[in-house]
Amino acid sequence: MAWGEEGRARTRAVAGAIAAAGRRAGAALPDGLAVRADPLRRLLAQWALAEVAPGRLLPWLPVAFGFGIVLYFTADREPALWAPTAAAGVLVAFAWGLRRSAVGFPLSLGLAATAMGFAVATLQTVRIAHPVLQYPVATATLSGFVEVREERERSDRVVIALHRFEAARVAEKPERVRVAVRKDTAPPVGAFVELKAHLSPPLQPLRPGGYDFARDMYFQRIGASGYALGAIKTVPAPAPVARGFWLRYAEVVEGIRETIDDRIRAILPGDRGAIASALITGKRDAISTPVNDAMYVSSLAHVLSISGYHMAVVAGIVFFVIRAGLALSPSLAVRRPIKKWAACAALVAAFFYLLLSGAEVATQRSFIMVAIVLIGVMADRPAITFRTLTVAALCVLAWSPQAVVHPSFQMSFAATLALVAAYQYGLPWRPDADTSIGARVALWGGREVAGLILASLVAGFATTLYAAFHFHRMAPYGVLANLFAMPVVSVLVMPMGILALVLMPFGFDAAFWRLMGAGIDWMTSVALWVASLPGAVGHIHAFGVGPLLIGTAGLLLVCLLRSPLRWSGAVFCTIAMLWVLATPRPDVLIAADGQTAAIRNASGRLSVLHSGRDTFALKEWLAADGDDRTPTDKTLKEGVRCDAVGCVATLGNGRLIAASLAAEAFAEDCMRAAIVVSPRQAPGACNALLFDRARWRAHGAMTLRWTGDAFETIAARPAGYGRPWAPAPQTVALSQSTTSRPTPQDATPRMEDLEASD
Repeated sequence: MAWGEEGRARTRAVAGAIAAAGRRAGAALPDGLAVRADPLRRLLAQWALAEVAPGRLLPWLPVAFGFGIVLYFTADREPALWAPTAAAGVLVAFAWGLRRSAVGFPLSLGLAATAMGFAVATLQTVRIAHPVLQYPVATATLSGFVEVREERERSDRVVIALHRFEAARVAEKPERVRVAVRKDTAPPVGAFVELKAHLSPPLQPLRPGGYDFARDMYFQRIGASGYALGAIKTVPAPAPVARGFWLRYAEVVEGIRETIDDRIRAILPGDRGAIASALITGKRDAISTPVNDAMYVSSLAHVLSISGYHMAVVAGIVFFVIRAGLALSPSLAVRRPIKKWAACAALVAAFFYLLLSGAEVATQRSFIMVAIVLIGVMADRPAITFRTLTVAALCVLAWSPQAVVHPSFQMSFAATLALVAAYQYGLPWRPDADTSIGARVALWGGREVAGLILASLVAGFATTLYAAFHFHRMAPYGVLANLFAMPVVSVLVMPMGILALVLMPFGFDAAFWRLMGAGIDWMTSVALWVASLPGAVGHIHAFGVGPLLIGTAGLLLVCLLRSPLRWSGAVFCTIAMLWVLATPRPDVLIAADGQTAAIRNASGRLSVLHSGRDTFALKEWLAADGDDRTPTDKTLKEGVRCDAVGCVATLGNGRLIAASLAAEAFAEDCMRAAIVVSPRQAPGACNALLFDRARWRAHGAMTLRWTGDAFETIAARPAGYGRPWAPAPQTVALSQSTTSRPTPQDATPRMEDLEASD
């Protein structure tokens, strides 16, 4: 009660401060304007009173905490551990000292939360510090325990915790490596293996501002990746080496997942079994590329990632079945708290589903929210949705601060926040059951259909900016696909899957898996149909982190504010959209290994000056350019002339760019071209703007843009940049004719790296 009185007093004080500020501002106005401004001041004071009411500022705490983590990832150098921890301590003490201040306390608390987020991210990096491979290793001898096993469409992949690592010219051995192996040859989790492998450093961004694979791998404690050379031997572990608790836990869970996966695949072959396994066990890597792409294009990919929808269905079904079963006994229904017993059983089922599915970020968020609701049922306390989302966000960020820069976290929380806000504001249309028309509409499921359409629209709008930022495309027919597919998923696919899972130990699961497969066939058909519609893929070129931050601010204002002030968020969203459209595209792109380069020709499209055997970078460049061509498209060679020692092409501004593939090509190319790109080291001085081995080794992938009088160079690793996942090599200063600026640590992952949201 005392806290409630204190909160109301602080609310009144804040409103009074705003009104007083308005009066002081009005006193400086002419008399006529002051009179007209008086009602506006009162209105603003009323709105401010609503926004600072008790509990209204709580959802902003994870926003400030997450912003502090974002600041950490934008730093050029790794912060000293003492600096953020000391700053966080000072600001927390400062907030405590201002706890009775109406305005000072919320502001200081927000600053303290920001500092805490920065400090937690720094501590996380220090806690998991491990060596990262610096240069490729042609042959390395490895041995260790398999910790992760992934089945993919064309190959398998394992993560090995190393016991022995032998390779020439490697000072420190990585703790873990990720190795691709031939299809169906991956050893099980927990096996001790010996093998030889070709290893490379973690993949750096394919373009400035692109997805940082090395950062992701670093926080997974993986220091190198590559592929196996020859056979993999499973041998007994050496005597002093023993499986730890977490490895034994992973072995047990993976064994359960493999058993369920094998059973599903035996009954449902092909994509039906792969999707069914993805929904139950979280193993979604075996889905074929055409179906996987169709799911993303149709905006049904969120079904493949176990998140809020799946967790709610599992907990809801268990809660309903247990409570209904107990209610069959009148004595139990009257004398015992069967509702609380059902909530407890649902919580246990949700926790098991969390472990079984691999506990990804979206699943963690979903479990926390469901757990809070169920604990509220057991404690006879109502669950307030914004508060559950706040707790979930703080828990995920505190446990895995690196999640804030991943598309899964951003899209999952954006969609959930928008849906919670829409639910609290209420549906814009509700059929009145008291009228004959309303009764008929409700009878035919009109309200449910309207709710599904509204939910699809809300979640789609909330995640559009993030999908455009990370994947450079949008799904214009997402509402249509969800309208046709989600009722079947809700009524048939998930319930049958849960029943099959429960009956699997008794041997009566086959019929239910087949029913689940029938529903999956319908969902897949909808996805393929929607993906084939004209204009099903909306391409958009890459843009910087600025529009993303502005758009996020707009989403937060619209969803978290309660008064009409929330519509100020629409202004932010409009600014973000205009900023996206105004973002210029680069004229030259250079890969991090110097093997691939592309230019913008006179037609405004990209032409490939030269490319190595790996087309991964080129595929990403085309997507980031909003170009729907594939790396094999013949038009990519438009305007490019090649011979045995190199290639040349003309930029849209008429300047010549050359790719020097042999040492004898440098002399002529440096005389004639404005830009020379080469995977080799230049033998001497060059009159052109040179990007050779020394330069791309120091700065990684680069883009160039003509500004009217010079080329502006943006590097993935600017001069002076160095983080634990990208240690600074011997740097080469950029030419005085170019400028360099730090690149935001944002992301453009491959499709299989998406953990879709719900």
